[in-house]
Amino acid sequence: MDKDTLKEALKKGLVEVTFTKLNGDTRVMTCTLNEDIVPPATKEDPLTQKKVRAVNEEVQVVYDVEKSGWRSFRWDSFVSARVD
Repeated sequence: MDKDTLKEALKKGLVEVTFTKLNGDTRVMTCTLNEDIVPPATKEDPLTQKKVRAVNEEVQVVYDVEKSGWRSFRWDSFVSARVD
């Protein structure tokens, strides 16, 4: 799955992403960018608030539904994705 296809899938719903962590471990994460699933922004959690910031094209920020928090993975460590 290419980068653009994965980003569109994340916006539509849940995606199971497999990637290699910096320590070499394989991680499987169920994540999304769907605004109907991501919790609303709060003052207590500034990471959930939309704001202008420098975009790092090498990293994809996603909402991990199992950990209930924002996480990211590096595109160069991406292994596969499965759309639920």
